[in-house]
Amino acid sequence: MSETIAAIVLAAGKGTRMNSKMPKVLHKLAGLPLICHVIGSVEELEPQVLTVVISPEQEEIEPMVGSAHIAYQHHPLGTGDAVRSALKSLNGFAGTVLVAFGADPLITTNSLRQMILAREVDNPPDVVVMGFKTNNPGRYGRLVQNSEGRLERIVEFSDVATIDRHVELYNGGVMAINGKKLAGFIEALRAENTKKEFYLTDIIDISNKRGGYSTVVEVNEIEALGIDTREDLAVAENIMQNRLRKKIMESGVTLIAPETIFFSHDTVIGPDSVIHPHVIFGCGAIVKENVEIKSFSHIEGAEIGEGAAIGPFARLRPGAKIDSKAGIGNFVEIKKANIGAGAKINHLAYVGDADVGRDANIGAGTITCNFDGFSKHTTTIGANAFVGSNSALVAPVQIGNNSIIGAGSTVTRSVPSDALVVARAKVREVTGGASRFRSRRLDEKKND
Repeated sequence: MSETIAAIVLAAGKGTRMNSKMPKVLHKLAGLPLICHVIGSVEELEPQVLTVVISPEQEEIEPMVGSAHIAYQHHPLGTGDAVRSALKSLNGFAGTVLVAFGADPLITTNSLRQMILAREVDNPPDVVVMGFKTNNPGRYGRLVQNSEGRLERIVEFSDVATIDRHVELYNGGVMAINGKKLAGFIEALRAENTKKEFYLTDIIDISNKRGGYSTVVEVNEIEALGIDTREDLAVAENIMQNRLRKKIMESGVTLIAPETIFFSHDTVIGPDSVIHPHVIFGCGAIVKENVEIKSFSHIEGAEIGEGAAIGPFARLRPGAKIDSKAGIGNFVEIKKANIGAGAKINHLAYVGDADVGRDANIGAGTITCNFDGFSKHTTTIGANAFVGSNSALVAPVQIGNNSIIGAGSTVTRSVPSDALVVARAKVREVTGGASRFRSRRLDEKKND
């Protein structure tokens, strides 16, 4: 833990342009709420204090922030007022205070670290501001600098008419502030602007007038993207997916068509694995080395062992554990089931709440009937067992090692090891019955 860094994450905004009942910072990016991305980047710096500012009406945010302190902004009076809400939790902290925004999920730990380092110099600036260049400044604040590059003021979009010079950099939102002076800066803020709000950005001018100075750390404009609309969220998702794809390929994984493959923030894939086009990874997917996952498969909350083959069109749901060199084929769904090493479930099957032994073979159309309308029950299939096509295993049931279940069987009781079971209705043959049936139906149709 660093004794020289504290952090405040502002998350009290309502996000009205998202047109959602859910707080803006809880919308997900790569399967993780926006605010969790920000907190994750901040926590890598090991701040002594981490405080998240929310509205009292946003209690659903609290479980998302881990061990961070919670401060409430009771009235939406601007970013300066939001920071004021967090001052008590700082308890007189005198180091560098980072202020970040909970809906700016693309900021990296490296950029935050550069901002901290910009204050670790002789005669440090009171404030370091994250800035960026862009051809589309939109509603971002403008960073007005003097000839030496020091920051004179930040002008909000609504007040850009007051700028009297060329501007190259725009406000990325994040600040690194002298903790000794922060409370004084906040106390000096005035709501003398078109919105009648307390702008945190006004502390630049306050510092300058008190003999201090402020400077800028420039970052890629991608890191400054704030999420205000669904369109922003889609743009950020695309950026995050490209980051994840690059990271995974650099770790030794082949993505045949990277732009068609989607990952979650926590996807883990071992080297020498091959991922075919149009595969989606939900949260909690762990893939070991040398695995092949074919097209249109969906993997979520599942673990896949070394050398396994998955898909195409396979669905692995939470709790699925596929051991080494097992095969899960097309149109197979696995849920909360352990599939042993070398086992094969190659097509058109549902295996849920089950344990399948090593080298077992599950035929096409087989299902484990795990739900009786009230409770889930477990099916156990032993090592080297063979389950014929179109079989229904009605749980709770156990199929012994080396046993064989004949195709089309409905198994309602346990089967001992090395047994052969055929549980289907006896075939009845009626000679000439087909002709008589057709004749009868035609006569009935004529009389209708």
